[in-house]
Amino acid sequence: MKRRGMAWVGRHLGVPADASLWLWLYRLFVLPRPAAPDQPQDAASRLQRSLAPLIHLRTRLGRGLIWLLGPVCRPIARLEPRLLPDPVALNARLERLARAPWLAWPLLRGGVFAVAAVVLWLAITTPFTGFEQVLFFLFTLSLALYVRRMPGNLPALLLIGLSVLVSLRYGWWRATQTLTLESPIEKALGWGLLLAEIYTWGILILGFIQTAWPLKRKPVPLPADVNQWPTVDIFVPTYNEPLAVVRPTVLAAKGLDWPAEKLRIYILDDGRREEFREFAAAAGVEYMTRPDNFHAKAGNLNHALPLTHGEFVAIFDCDHIPNRSFLQMTMGWFLQDQRCAMVQTPHHFFSADPFERNLGTFRRIPNEGALFYGLVQDGNDFWDATFFCGSCAILRRGPLMEVGGIAVETVTEDAHTALKLHRRGYSTAYINITQAAGLATESLSGHVGQRIRWARGMAQIFRIDNPFLGKGLTFFQRLCYSNAMLHFFYGIPRLVFLTAPLSFLFFELHIINAMASMIALYVLPHIVHSNIANARIQGPFRHTFWAEVYESVLAWYIALPTTIAFINPRLGKFNVTAKGGLVEESYFDWVISKPYLILVSINLLGFGIGIGRMFFWNTHEQGTVLLNLLWTFYNLLMLGAAVSVATEQRQVRLSHRVPARLPAMLRLKDGRALHCYTEDFSLHGLGLLLANDGIRPGDVLKVSLWRGPVEHVFPARVVVARGGNVGVHFEGLTLEQEAALIQCTFARADIWAAWNNEQDADHPLLGMKEIFMLGLEGYWKLAEHMGKGGRERWQRLSGRPATRQSRA
Repeated sequence: MKRRGMAWVGRHLGVPADASLWLWLYRLFVLPRPAAPDQPQDAASRLQRSLAPLIHLRTRLGRGLIWLLGPVCRPIARLEPRLLPDPVALNARLERLARAPWLAWPLLRGGVFAVAAVVLWLAITTPFTGFEQVLFFLFTLSLALYVRRMPGNLPALLLIGLSVLVSLRYGWWRATQTLTLESPIEKALGWGLLLAEIYTWGILILGFIQTAWPLKRKPVPLPADVNQWPTVDIFVPTYNEPLAVVRPTVLAAKGLDWPAEKLRIYILDDGRREEFREFAAAAGVEYMTRPDNFHAKAGNLNHALPLTHGEFVAIFDCDHIPNRSFLQMTMGWFLQDQRCAMVQTPHHFFSADPFERNLGTFRRIPNEGALFYGLVQDGNDFWDATFFCGSCAILRRGPLMEVGGIAVETVTEDAHTALKLHRRGYSTAYINITQAAGLATESLSGHVGQRIRWARGMAQIFRIDNPFLGKGLTFFQRLCYSNAMLHFFYGIPRLVFLTAPLSFLFFELHIINAMASMIALYVLPHIVHSNIANARIQGPFRHTFWAEVYESVLAWYIALPTTIAFINPRLGKFNVTAKGGLVEESYFDWVISKPYLILVSINLLGFGIGIGRMFFWNTHEQGTVLLNLLWTFYNLLMLGAAVSVATEQRQVRLSHRVPARLPAMLRLKDGRALHCYTEDFSLHGLGLLLANDGIRPGDVLKVSLWRGPVEHVFPARVVVARGGNVGVHFEGLTLEQEAALIQCTFARADIWAAWNNEQDADHPLLGMKEIFMLGLEGYWKLAEHMGKGGRERWQRLSGRPATRQSRA
């Protein structure tokens, strides 16, 4: 059987039956079979031919595994309903039990907590043999897989409990059984790894507390009498952004559903540009500037505060286009709760960020910010710890002036301002309904720069205004703020995890004093249960394993800034995130990817040495070698995804198209009116779906769109007419028509409501497969660009003209 299996694999790899081990390894990892004379010999082509048989083998083996496990799994699936109660019915019974009045008796409740604490302590600290640990894992895993099928929030709490139990058990075992290390360097590396793990356990538990009970606050209706509605000032701060980015935000703000006499709009121009002053005059809004740029955005806002007089201040980044319903959705909570000082809404982006564009996941996989705005802020709201995020928010002027305006001590002035408001006893609110949309960062370098600023600012706050210290915060507010700040210290721990197995593979250093099998039996329950719990809680907002991808990309860049900011908070400066740019040609960013390439190189070298240790050295420790090889392989996949993000894809639209089905009408020059629907829209044109009735490119016509019952007509020219798809470009719009176009499209009250309906559901195993494929794709892209760069250098050296230019 073994011989037939090896022969089958050999046929796919092109390896003769009597081949040596070296030929097997060469054909498996380098070149699967000799290339034909007409096949290219560059690195990219060799990698493609190498991966083809591996992918084919993976598919065949996967089908075989399903075929083998099918007869085992199907009877279990049939027996489960008979052995276990229906999860939905059991969940309903548990919820009724939780509401029982006798559970509110203090004595009984205290006794239950005491018994639970004793049981938890015994479950964490009781030593198990390997077999007993396997049984423990199988029991808790079976329970988790059953519980996760129940609806409601109670099962999520049970999954959190199981995850915390197995993670604490692993932590206890690590701290008490694995630190008997021999040499000083092994002790240093071993304790460093343990500290990194303690950090991740702490963040995991704080995250569970922060997100266990999302509030999901609803808007409060405003009084019917508009005379009771307060006055509002709209601030749109800008520094170096082009007017084309700022115009839509200002014109959308002019169309907010609010009495005109109670609304004033201010462009706060720190760039002191005459074209902005002229636009403000033409648009009928206020223009304000100042003689200096002290404290950047925070200083700009603080300069405007004493010069304006509205009871409330709404702040929008200059690229965030507000929905017409923004004030009506948010202001009700201020009128209901006089202690409410700030209401925040989500930051939504209608353009792809570098991860989404370069990995091809836009609108299919939740983006990096979806977890914070989709879940974390809702969880913060339950604990009255909603953060101010700098835009898409409205603040009560009185409390804001009481704390000295927008905070200027750190570069994350928004979160620090919210912390000061909470210390004064004011409440905040979060309404998880998108009421504005803006542009994401265009390039990975810009994205990294933005995250560096956030990380450094949070480290500054943790250093100079630590939420664990000082007065005014509740216990859970302290936990929420601390988790938000400590989260950005993941740089060093992530780098530790990306390099830890290399200490054994390179130097045979043992940094965990335990058998490989016992390490696996303790660490696997921790990983599996935390992923099951997070998939249940975070699934709609962040897919499984994607946090590791984001952290692997950013870890190198935030490790030093957070450390320096914690030591000396005054170092560093504010940087503005560029928006509205173009990526005219796809290229590999060799500068931003240098850290990933270094980590890839040393991990690949370690993996190669590990293969040697597996077969030639350390054959007496094959379990330890295998465990470190698997760890290194996982790191290589994450680094491969990071490399893939560094391949910048073309982005040549300055005006991004938004998919939307809106009613429209074409008015032709011959007097006909054709009813149709939009496929997408932008600031400059529309994609339309209609039965093409003689429409040709170049035709001049008019397009009608509606804002409620009001029709607006726009002059346009046909640029595409292909079957039932027609593309038109607006021409000669007046300022009033431009404002009407924005009100009919970007500023519609319901335009972003169905934005996430097409996202893939989170399935952990499918998520692992996707990360696996993205990692391989990253190395494929790297090989392609290396091959292209090598060919261009060869052409330059040989004097032949290059066919294509590569960017560094």
